[in-house]
Amino acid sequence: MHYAVSGDRSLPVLVFSNSLGASLAMWEPQIQALGSNFRLLRYDTRGHGQSNATEGGHSIADLGRDVLRLLDTLEIERASFCGLSMGGLVGQWLGVHAPDRLHKLVLANTAAKIGAPEVWNARIALVLREGLDPVIPGTLERWFTPAFHAAHPEIVAATAAMLKTTDVPAYAACCAAIRDADFRCSIQAISTPALVVAGTHDPVTPPSDGRFLAENIPGASYVELSAAHLSNVEAAPGFNAALVEFLRD
Repeated sequence: MHYAVSGDRSLPVLVFSNSLGASLAMWEPQIQALGSNFRLLRYDTRGHGQSNATEGGHSIADLGRDVLRLLDTLEIERASFCGLSMGGLVGQWLGVHAPDRLHKLVLANTAAKIGAPEVWNARIALVLREGLDPVIPGTLERWFTPAFHAAHPEIVAATAAMLKTTDVPAYAACCAAIRDADFRCSIQAISTPALVVAGTHDPVTPPSDGRFLAENIPGASYVELSAAHLSNVEAAPGFNAALVEFLRD
């Protein structure tokens, strides 16, 4: 597993978990804004970025256990966790199954159940047949609003390049893991203080999904930003401010 750690060892640890197809580079907009307050731990999911792919399928639970092994390896007993989209599913698993390892939990642009099985099955079949190129344009349309595409073509291009580095079988395996994950009946058990971040223009996990999380996780807070799916990039100042306010205690 490839990971990057920045910040003083005396600072509280904040773990970032990526969306499907992304590498730890997706969190660059958070480094400067949060680096003075937290020791930041970013990592690449299996088969993403510079992390090795594993043979066969895996589940969100497997990805959650990867996080626990990484914390163990770095001798980190407890950390706050921020996951976006697929990373948010990992965060929900950790909240249900490993609350003793969490200080606070941020679930960004995610849902207790993401998408319909037939949509994921079609995408799996497509990428295994033709690779990632056919799905990248649609992914970029969902990740950023048209206004952001027009204003920041360089960021959109860099994101496309990041997507292209993902291992195809690993991408398909993560699609299957997302397809099979369903926390709608278990998030009520999350006792970790939680913040849910949603994007007003997110077509993947719309605000209704975020509100469901906030209403069903006891005591959870909710923030909605003017962004599509990658709110940490498109609405970085608001995203960073929300995290600092929530995590600083």
